[in-house]
Amino acid sequence: MIAVLLAQTIAITGGTVYPVSGPKIANATVLIRDGTVAAVGTSVTVPADAKRIDAAGKWVTPGLIDGGGQMGLVEIGAVRGTREGALASDSVAAAFNVAEGLNPASTLVPITRIEGVTTALATPEEHLISGQAVLIDLDGGTVEEMLVKSPVGVVARLNEDVKEEVGGSRAGLAQRLRRVFNDALEYGRRKTDYSHGQMQRLSAAAADLDALLPLLRGEVPLIAVANRKSDIETALRIAREYKVKLILAGAAEGWQMAGKITAAGIPVLVEPLDNIPTYDALGIRYENAALLARAGVKVALMETDTHNARNLRQQAGNAVSYGMSWDQALRAVTLSPAEMFGVADRYGSLEPGKIANVVVWSGDPFEFTTGVEHVFIRGKEMPLTSRQTELFERYKTLPPKY
Repeated sequence: MIAVLLAQTIAITGGTVYPVSGPKIANATVLIRDGTVAAVGTSVTVPADAKRIDAAGKWVTPGLIDGGGQMGLVEIGAVRGTREGALASDSVAAAFNVAEGLNPASTLVPITRIEGVTTALATPEEHLISGQAVLIDLDGGTVEEMLVKSPVGVVARLNEDVKEEVGGSRAGLAQRLRRVFNDALEYGRRKTDYSHGQMQRLSAAAADLDALLPLLRGEVPLIAVANRKSDIETALRIAREYKVKLILAGAAEGWQMAGKITAAGIPVLVEPLDNIPTYDALGIRYENAALLARAGVKVALMETDTHNARNLRQQAGNAVSYGMSWDQALRAVTLSPAEMFGVADRYGSLEPGKIANVVVWSGDPFEFTTGVEHVFIRGKEMPLTSRQTELFERYKTLPPKY
């Protein structure tokens, strides 16, 4: 859902534009009209009434898209009252859509967007089937104004975090997931029998089984959190059996089976800043994103620490440091996630007709010293302020001691 856009024309002139969908364009103009990109190029006619922004010597890119985290769903991780991303239930919460738990006034939103992140996936947490993730723009006074797409997919966890829910074994995770999928298919065929009480007891509530039917029809993807090689193989196996669309999230050991992932045509969400081994991923390494991309896997990047979602560009810079090309990294935080989440017709690149989520940078966005100079979301310029900048301004000059 896209909010009503303000009628305004903006011309970002003279910058080096990185459309993502094509090669960079030096000394170019990005023309924004009524919240969408109207034109991009070196010979764009700028209307007399347009607001001009001089981007000479600057870099202009699409707004970054974070493929993970819980933006708008958590404020203080240690305070239960500020967490909205999990539904207390058994291991299946497929009908749980996080949208109405979003807090448009979250202080984390401006902290993140002033670092160039304009769109984020808000995901449910906990449980084997956690619920439905949604895609949001980081602006808007209401949930409806923030929503880009709902749902984007159903999140499931095939890792050590939730195996205690099903008796303590990964095999139990796979068994439970299959049983729920089978019951959902049976429920879909026999809804009338179910309503008349003429079916055996099923393994999940009717609402959850009903919510799984679009997934089992291939209408929405399964976003499977899996890091260990064997867990990734389980996710691929189940996706084949039920013919579901699959997005792998995490995939820390994905580099070990990049060929299989490529052959299956499965896109992957990864965090290139992770390299600390755990029992969930003993084979984790910084080069994971680069090796997957080199094998032909569609790779998008994510920052699952919502309080540090602004570090998404650092994730991209780290991917470049460990073998991913710069162009691949930019695509992995713009157009690739838009393609994975089914919104590439509107998001992820600077092309006429697309939503005007645009960032003007002082230089290479993946360098630490680069600053954000302008952020536009749906053609509206965002103030480069947050609670953190306000606190800095308030206390940068301390009162004299008495």
